[in-house]
Amino acid sequence: MHTSIDLLIEARWIIPVEPAGVVLEDYAVAINNGCIVALLPQDEATIRFAPRSRKQLVNHVLIPGLVNLHTHAAMTLLRGLADDLPLMDWLQNHIWPAEAKHVSAKFVYDGTLLACAEMLRGGITCFNDMYFFPKAAAEAALASGMRAAIGLVTFDFPTAYATDADDYLAKGLAVRDELREEPLLSFCLAPHAPYTVSDRSLSKVLTLAEQLELPIHIHLHETAQELDDSIQRFGMRPIERLRQLGLLSPGLIGVHAVHLNTEEIKLLAEHGCSIAHCPSSNLKLASGIAPIDELSRQGVNIGLGTDGAASNNRLDLFQEMRLAALLAKGQSGHAETISAHQALRMATLGGAQALGLDAAIGSIVPGKSADLCAVSFDAIGLTPCYSPASHLVYAAGREHVSDVWVCGEIRIQDRQLLENNEIELIKLGALWQNKINPREI
Repeated sequence: MHTSIDLLIEARWIIPVEPAGVVLEDYAVAINNGCIVALLPQDEATIRFAPRSRKQLVNHVLIPGLVNLHTHAAMTLLRGLADDLPLMDWLQNHIWPAEAKHVSAKFVYDGTLLACAEMLRGGITCFNDMYFFPKAAAEAALASGMRAAIGLVTFDFPTAYATDADDYLAKGLAVRDELREEPLLSFCLAPHAPYTVSDRSLSKVLTLAEQLELPIHIHLHETAQELDDSIQRFGMRPIERLRQLGLLSPGLIGVHAVHLNTEEIKLLAEHGCSIAHCPSSNLKLASGIAPIDELSRQGVNIGLGTDGAASNNRLDLFQEMRLAALLAKGQSGHAETISAHQALRMATLGGAQALGLDAAIGSIVPGKSADLCAVSFDAIGLTPCYSPASHLVYAAGREHVSDVWVCGEIRIQDRQLLENNEIELIKLGALWQNKINPREI
C-alpha cells in the first residue's frame, strides 16, 4: 500500500550534507507535514509513496536551505549609502548618523521585508539577525514565510530603540516572550561588540543566555583597531576578556574573527565556539582575511554570513561560499584547503549548528524540517557538469536558484517569489531612498 504524503521532490542530484561528501543521483525527498520523511531512490519512492503533489527537478541539484549566520537585514535600506570607507569611519560618520535619523520599527519592518525577498531568491531559508526593533524584524520574517533567529541586540549607549543595556535586554526579552511559540522563529542574545558593551552588560547577557539556553551572537576581532583599543581600555584582547567573563562556550557565535593568534584559535576550539565567517564584508571594509583554514583544522565550527547589505552589498551566500573557499586556498597555499563540500557545509549545517538548530535544519535527513533549495544547471555557464558540488560553489550563482521550500511550503517557485509582490517591494525601496537622502545625513 502506498503511503500518502504531501510532496515528493525528485531531483537529478541531491547533496544531503549529512553524511559529508555524498552526492545522490536520481533520488527523491518525501515530505509530509513540513518534515522530511524519507530520502530514497526515485524508483523506490514511486512504489512507497502517493504524493498529493510532485516536483520533478530534471537537471537540478537539491540542497538544504542556506543559513545566513550573520546579517543586519533591515540595512538593505542603507545599501550603497557610504562605500569604500574604513569600518570605524563608515560606522561613526555615516551609518550611525543615518540610523539615528531614520531607524524606526517601520524602517526595520520594510528593510527586513526587502532582505527576506532577496535572501529567499538566493536560496537562503534561515537568517540570524542583529538589529534594532527585533519585533519588527520577526514580523517581516513571518510575513515572508522565512525562518529567522532574531537577535536581541544590546548596546551600552542610547538609540531610537532603547536607552541603555538594561532597556535593550528588557525589550528584547519581551519580544521573545511574545513570539517564542512561532515555529519559524528562534532567538539569540546579541551584544553588538566588546567595544560597545561593558563587562557588566556582558555578564548580564551571559546569565540570561545560561538561564534561557540562548546562543550569544557578537562581533569579535573584526579589525586590528578593535584589538588595539581593547588593549588600551582593558589591558587585554577581546577574546581573553570574554574568556575571563565566562562567555566562551558552545553557545558563542563570534562574527568575523579576522584577527586571531594561535592561542585564540585554540581557545575557540576548546570551548566549542562557532564563527560566522563574512568574507565579502571583511574584504570590502578592508578588515582582513579570517584564518578559516586553521580554524577548520582545529575543529572550530564555521558558518557563513553576508553581514548587512550596507557592507557587502549582497545578501548572497553563493558568493560567500565561493569566496570562503578561494580565500582559504590562497591564504594557505594549498588548493585542497576548504573543499566545495566543506564550503557547502558552512553555508548550511555549520550555520544551523551555531544556532542550535542542527536537529531541525541544515541537512536533508529524515525527521528534519523540509527547508530546501533547488538549483538549476540548465544554464550555458553550468554545462557540462562533472561535479554538482563543485558547480554549486565555483560556478553557480543565486540567479540559478529555481525553487525554495521552508518547512515544506513553497516560497520560490520557478524563480518567482510567492509570498510578496516584487514590484511593490521595489516601490517600497524607492520610497525609502527618497526619504534617506545621503546629502542630508
